[in-house]
Amino acid sequence: MGQEERPKRCSRCGETKPRATFARNRSTRDGLQAYCRPCAATYHQTRQVAKGKNVRPRVETPEGYKFCRRCGEIKPHSEWHRNATASDGLSTSCKACRAAKGRADHLKRQYGITEAERDAMIASQRGLCVICLDAPAVHVDHCHETGRVRGVLCFNCNSGLGLLRDDPDTARRAAAYLEGNSWKPILVAPGVYQLPS
Repeated sequence: MGQEERPKRCSRCGETKPRATFARNRSTRDGLQAYCRPCAATYHQTRQVAKGKNVRPRVETPEGYKFCRRCGEIKPHSEWHRNATASDGLSTSCKACRAAKGRADHLKRQYGITEAERDAMIASQRGLCVICLDAPAVHVDHCHETGRVRGVLCFNCNSGLGLLRDDPDTARRAAAYLEGNSWKPILVAPGVYQLPS
């Protein structure tokens, strides 16, 4: 029987277990830790508690499931993103929690507001876009020069402001055009145009 196949005795619990239940340790003669993985985890937790650190309790989950600490639910592995560097190969929080955190982080990073502040703006607008007064307000609108948040608009109105380059004069000319007041320059001389007042 070779070194790789021979079982090993845990010096903490005293049980003889397969070598796969021991973590690697290059500094030892056999290349494995003295404690089995469960005993090493228990020992580490008791040491952390003794140091006064906050230790999260372990949550037992069935095979193929993982506990999300953010939402407190046990979900199947299909509800998790992959993470090659993690010990179990899965992300630390489920897909839904990561998406919610990503939205909140985007609001804070991009606009400097929280989700509660955005929701308060939407409530003050009665849930509608302040320009068209028809569609639900879902997109945060801000000034591209100052970064100040102006309100929450629907997608079309927010895109329209962006396409008009946030220029009030261009928006006024667009409104005049829609009302039937054409904004056409009058040719006075070759290369010289008179603009309507």
